[in-house]
Order: sequence, then structure tokens, then C-alpha cells
Amino acid sequence: MPRYPEHLTGEGPVNPFPGIKVLERRIGREITHRLGSNEGLDMPHRALREHFGDAVVEHVYGYGDAEALGVRQRVSAQQNIPLEHLLVDAGADSLIALALRTTCEAGETVVSTAGTYPTFGYFAQGQGCRLVEPSYIEAPGVLAPDLEALAAAAHQENAQLVYLANPDNPSGHLHSDSAIFKLRKALPDDCWLLLDEAYGDFRDDAGSEFLGQALPGVIRLRTLSKAHGLAGLRVGYAIAHPDVLAMMMKVRIHYAVSSFTQAAAEVVLDHPDEVREHIEAIKARREQLAAHFIALGADVLPSATNFIGIRLPSAELAAKVHQQLLAEGVLVARLAHPALANVIRITAVQAALEPGRLAALEKAVSA
Repeated sequence: MPRYPEHLTGEGPVNPFPGIKVLERRIGREITHRLGSNEGLDMPHRALREHFGDAVVEHVYGYGDAEALGVRQRVSAQQNIPLEHLLVDAGADSLIALALRTTCEAGETVVSTAGTYPTFGYFAQGQGCRLVEPSYIEAPGVLAPDLEALAAAAHQENAQLVYLANPDNPSGHLHSDSAIFKLRKALPDDCWLLLDEAYGDFRDDAGSEFLGQALPGVIRLRTLSKAHGLAGLRVGYAIAHPDVLAMMMKVRIHYAVSSFTQAAAEVVLDHPDEVREHIEAIKARREQLAAHFIALGADVLPSATNFIGIRLPSAELAAKVHQQLLAEGVLVARLAHPALANVIRITAVQAALEPGRLAALEKAVSA
């Protein structure tokens, strides 16, 4: 079984402030008079009311539910995930940091693909971990994390954790469920797999066969930023066995997800038809955008996300295109890692399909 840091394996640390909502559930009644809370409960909020309205203000007085029960209940029902297998936090980024705090100590080795979502490496190095980065597999039409290389590095370097984004950010590549199972089996028994599924809503297959499952030795991360359009509010969730989530709760910021964020997430989750409509529209735009650039002769990478990647002949050309578009007020993503600096990433929003919007890129790929 994967290991936890030694300082977490005892009774503590214990959250000293579980919060009003958790306490109400424990005692089985509403707490109507909060005389022991040092929140600004009697702030009139005239300015906020004038600017946003009374409905918003009602969510700002008290700390959010530390267990985010309402969000977890909705995700549990929609995705058939047991409630006790879910933990809500302030977006996938916060969950990455939380997973690292739960599983790794300074000086321990973690493994991820060189050039994959850079926030993982940022948090890992900030925690004092040693970062080992095998390269992507590159071939015509392929830019994919090398699962065999990740497993080999985990064994060679005695890694505590391996990170994989699936679908991958920034390449868009999707590994099959069987490949994920094979990777978990290939890792050392005491090594964690941190599986970042932030773009999982956009995969073209029927969805993961383990969508509602907590997998042994795996911490899965998902987000409401993309398919649910809540990036600015920061809310995501982890899927793992209850004993893993209990460890994560030991080092989690108590009130990381605000009352308003939870309320907004609940409203969006209560309207799944709108979410499905949004996902289908993104997929259609993604395919239209890919077909357009393929017709121009571009090397368009297959994508199971809400973006496409275009691989240009050189990093210099990609930098030139990026700067030309930026000068026109158009921001596309040029991948930061030196090995991937020739890749331009475009989000499949409607503006990307407007004639002439990406003229500098169109000229570069058709030259």
C-alpha cells in the first residue's frame, strides 16, 4: 500500500474548527444564534447589496460548509460515486497541493511528464520534493505521456507519487482506462498515483468505466472549472477511498471553499442539461477548429479536452505567431516547456472560429 508521511499516521492533527454546518449535523438541529463565531454576521453590507443584490449577500456572512455536503451530494447522485469517496476543495490546483501535502515529505521523489501541467511541478518543488520528468512520446499525430517511462522512473527513483493528467494538459491526449489500470499495476505498491481528470468531461468515448470508483492507491481529481464554467469560483473534488480522504482532511484548509462558491456550484449541478449542452457545443467547436487547421496543412494533435494543440515546425515560429496574435489582442497558449515550445494551444470558444481571428497562425501553418 502507498505510504503516508509519518507525521500524519498518528491521531493528529485534528481540525480545531469544523464549522457551524458540520456542528449542526452532529447535534441534529439548527444553530440559530451564533454568539461564539467571530464572523461579521451583523455587517449591514449596504454596498454589496446595492452592487450584487440581497441573494448574493446572504451567502457571504458565514464560513462555508467545511464538508461541502450539498456539492458532494449532487456529484454523488449524478456520477454514482459514494458520498464518503468525495472531498471538495478550491479547484483542481488546490487539490494537487492538498494531495502532495497528504502523501509527500520534503526530499521525497515525485514523477511527472516533462511539460505536463506545470502547476504540479510548481507545488511539488515548493514542498521540497525532488521532481523527475520523463519525456513525452512524440510521433506523427502523437504527443502523449509515456506511461512505461513513468512507471520505470517510479521504480528507479523510489518515487512516492506519480502524477498523470488524463486527458493530458497540454497535449490533449487521452489514455484508455485499461492503460490507467496497467499503469497503477506497474507502479511500486507503495507509490501513489495522482490522476488529474480536470478535462474528463470532454472525452469522446462513453466515459471512464471507473467514473464512479475510488481506486486503490489512486487519488483522482476533477473540477467544475471547465465543463461547468465555474473557473472563477474555484471548486473541484477528489475521489478516493475514505481512509485517504480522512488523511487529506487532516491537512486541508478548513474553509477553502466559500459559502457563495458552494451555493453557485449547487445551482449549476442542479441543471445538468445546461452542462451537457455546453459540453456538446465545445466538442463541436473543437472538431470544427481542428478540421479547419487540418485543411490548411497543420499538424493538429488529437484532443479529448476543450482545446486543440497545433504543433509548428519550430519553437521560433511558434513564438513569432504567439507574439503577433498577442499584439492583436488575441491570447493563445504557447507551451512553456522547452521540449514543447513549438506547440500552440487554442481553446475551442466561439471567438476562435471567427474569420481572421487566428490569421497569423493560419498563415504560419499554410506557408
